[in-house]
Amino acid sequence: MASPSGRTPLAEVVEELLATDGPLPIVAAGDPVLRRGTERYDGQLDSALLARFIEALRVTMRAAPGVGLAAPQVGVPLRIAVIEDPAPVPEEVRLARGRVPQPFRVLVNPSYEPVGTARAAFFEGCLSVPDWQAVVARPAAVRLTGEDEHGRALDEVFTGWPARIVQHETDHLDGMLYLDRAELRSLSSNQAMLERWAAATPEEAAKALGFELPD
Repeated sequence: MASPSGRTPLAEVVEELLATDGPLPIVAAGDPVLRRGTERYDGQLDSALLARFIEALRVTMRAAPGVGLAAPQVGVPLRIAVIEDPAPVPEEVRLARGRVPQPFRVLVNPSYEPVGTARAAFFEGCLSVPDWQAVVARPAAVRLTGEDEHGRALDEVFTGWPARIVQHETDHLDGMLYLDRAELRSLSSNQAMLERWAAATPEEAAKALGFELPD
């Protein structure tokens, strides 16, 4: 239902959010907006406001910095996320994790399904759970469907680290945090990650902290 101003309530929320310049505040775990799920995007924002909101998501993601950001992470329960990964990592990490550069992409109404049965487990973090990381086992390849910001259909298979990114961001749109899927015995502070678990794969962490990795 539109408000008396003719705008949807979500459009008014976004307008208020964009009233100031610069990166948007990122919502932290514990805020209900991260757990309620999202509305399917169906024109709640006019094209100009949508473009402004997407640009604000891009600015916020880069400033954090992160490789993805979902609308609920800035308090907007719409099924929209952005991803981008310049992948500035050593060759050993790139090969182990399948981390390759990803251009800036907008995901509208995304959903995913596994491709095959292979799973990959790596440490993962989240801008809404700052200062912590944990190992998450996820499908190694997924088929992502949805749309882009112009309404064009998206149907693409992602593998390696890009598959992890799109799963992580799509999960946000379903009210799920990476910790819901994580091996909690692996939970490590960023400081511990730097000092102990900076290897390309988490095998040593699994042995030392006492958790299992997928075959």
